[in-house]
Amino acid sequence: MTDLLRSTTVRWALGIALWSVLLALAIFAFIYWQTAAYLREELAETLRLEVRAAAADPASAALRVDTWTAMDLHATHYGGLFGPDGARRAGNLDALPKGLARDGDAYRVSAVVEVAQRRLDDEIWAAALPLPDGSTVVIAHDSDEIDRVRVTTLRALGLGLVPMLALSGLGGLLLARRGRRRLAATEAALSEVMGGDLRRRLPVGTRGDEFDRLAANVNRMLDEIEHLMGEVRSVGDAVAHDLRTPLTRLRARLERSRIQARTVAEFHETIDQGLAWIDQTLAMVTAVLRIGAMEEGRRTAFAPVDLGELAAAAVDLFEPSAEEKGVRLTLAIADGLPTIRGDRDLCFEALSNLLDNALKFTPQGGAVSVRLTHLGGAVSLAVEDTGPGLPATERDKIFQRFYRSEVARQTKGNGLGLSLVAAIVKLHAASVSVHPAATGGCRFDLMFPAAAAT
Repeated sequence: MTDLLRSTTVRWALGIALWSVLLALAIFAFIYWQTAAYLREELAETLRLEVRAAAADPASAALRVDTWTAMDLHATHYGGLFGPDGARRAGNLDALPKGLARDGDAYRVSAVVEVAQRRLDDEIWAAALPLPDGSTVVIAHDSDEIDRVRVTTLRALGLGLVPMLALSGLGGLLLARRGRRRLAATEAALSEVMGGDLRRRLPVGTRGDEFDRLAANVNRMLDEIEHLMGEVRSVGDAVAHDLRTPLTRLRARLERSRIQARTVAEFHETIDQGLAWIDQTLAMVTAVLRIGAMEEGRRTAFAPVDLGELAAAAVDLFEPSAEEKGVRLTLAIADGLPTIRGDRDLCFEALSNLLDNALKFTPQGGAVSVRLTHLGGAVSLAVEDTGPGLPATERDKIFQRFYRSEVARQTKGNGLGLSLVAAIVKLHAASVSVHPAATGGCRFDLMFPAAAAT
């Protein structure tokens, strides 16, 4: 029984049935209240008019009372004319009702009435007015009609609640079963996802209701998880591949030196070469860890950064390398450039990586330019070269970890430089994109949101 009550289907059915019953009670109560109030007001107005008409002509008050009581075939009209001493002079009321105000308005009171030669205690609605000689005229009506309305309403409510409860419960079960089927399909899909099938998705209907929106959101989350898991696998494979090469070389060199080396100098050369390969491996591991840390947003100690000053420092740093290779390196900074909020060292590293790539792939006699402009509420930093450029199919892949384009496979590197740039840009709520340059090479555009004016 406990498991049954825990079922969503049963609880929904009971909830809908209970709500229907409460709604029916409210409707019946409103109908009774309105009907009874209408009947009471109609009866009170009749009594007020009759008692005023009787009091208006004291000489014929007794005749008016007898006419009122005689015109009723169902013994529901009552009335009486009582002297100053309370003695009855006309009508079928045994005595003046106690507590009845003589103001001409209608009140519900208890009284003793004569019906078919019998004296009965009854609840009546009565109105009374005094006459000039001290007498009192009373016009009354029984309350059975209003009571019958109440009894009829309660009987209708009782007779209607049972089928209403049954139909509401049945409707609740049907609606709950319909929702349960959707939940069952969702549970089945989630079970497959928890079993390791990250390609499985929740069913999404065409109604666009809350279930569909929830399923669509979960599917987007699963897409992101599948993408991240794919990146983890690819990163793991790439790290293993890139680590294996220097470690294999290091082992072969150490083994060869152990057999062939004859002097201390030869051992020193082997150790130096091994240290270089180890440094290369450590640099790659450090870069992967830094990218992960920045993608999680761990570094948030930002301060105002002048990109113009930063770009000038980066160009000064790479100027000797550009001269040595025969590449012209230029810098253009727009006037009135606002500052950004960020980490100066990370921004410098991102620009350094872009300049290093540009100089690496620009042939002798080429040119690399750095331009900073102010576009609306953002600062644009563009690095353009005259190298071989990138095919359109590779422009969306070069920011992935360890990805190396066809033109970069013959150069030194591990495919992490642009991944580091993408992570730095993401940390700064900025954007990075690559486009073909007008000179045939590549143009990398970084868009940083400008810092608020202080």
